Amino acid sequence: MDQHVVQRPVITQDMFNLFDDYIHSSMRTSPMPRRAFMRRLAKLAGGTAAAASIASMLECNYAVADTIKADDSRLDTQWLTYKGMSGDVKAYLAKPKNVTKAGAIVVTHENRGLNPHIQDVTRRFAVEGFVALGVDYMSQLGGTPPTEEEAMPLFAKMDPVKAVGDGVAAVSFMKTHANSNGKVGAVGFCWGGGMVNQVAVNSPDLTAGVAYYGVQPKAEDAKKVKAKMMLHYGALDERITAGGPAWVEALKANGVDVQSFVYPNAQHAFNNDTSPERYNPEVAKLAWDRTTEFFKKNLA
Repeated sequence: MDQHVVQRPVITQDMFNLFDDYIHSSMRTSPMPRRAFMRRLAKLAGGTAAAASIASMLECNYAVADTIKADDSRLDTQWLTYKGMSGDVKAYLAKPKNVTKAGAIVVTHENRGLNPHIQDVTRRFAVEGFVALGVDYMSQLGGTPPTEEEAMPLFAKMDPVKAVGDGVAAVSFMKTHANSNGKVGAVGFCWGGGMVNQVAVNSPDLTAGVAYYGVQPKAEDAKKVKAKMMLHYGALDERITAGGPAWVEALKANGVDVQSFVYPNAQHAFNNDTSPERYNPEVAKLAWDRTTEFFKKNLA
């Protein structure tokens, strides 16, 4: 046996939970400093070298973000701005080449901004036949910065009311877009999943919403939802998934057509294929198939 083979570090659930806490602390007024995260991770991992290795395995690698190239011959893409509550909002539009009218989808990013991964997800929906708009909710802060390390601390500075207003404005923008058939869906991941829930509460023009592991609104807000809803959760993502049943119950009590799925052995961000340790390809494919079928049925 080769005595020089380096064993792959074992990532425990406590490490996944710590990483999620670190990532989502960027939305609090006092984010967790990276040095504090690494110090706590080192205690769990048994040393700083192991912690550094594990951190690199948990973080996103945008070098592998493009499953569909930006210049894919099947698509037309462009950067644009639309008027939102916060002012001019930057966005990335992807649509099938030569499309006339199709269902529209607003794509909402995680708490890292409109990065290469979410741009790729926007193109994935365009390949499925939709006119898709990836919204840069960080426009109110000047736009998504080039790196994850720069993006995360800015989230605590975002105005959440304006962010919801920008999402509602995106739905209105896509409802009247030249290539839209007037039916608009919204899909979001992590912070974006929570934003989809909030847009559903605040936009009567939303036809269908899909929230991936998103924070739920207050139960009393369910009465304002007019859209059909689909919710995806990871069973190991207890921080978010625990709030799912009450939100589903509230939606159903108010007559909302809602489907909710909890996937065994799935972490938070199970759909993000640039984060290989949290990505679950089987679950991601199943959730994606359910999502696209849901949109094709309701946005036709």
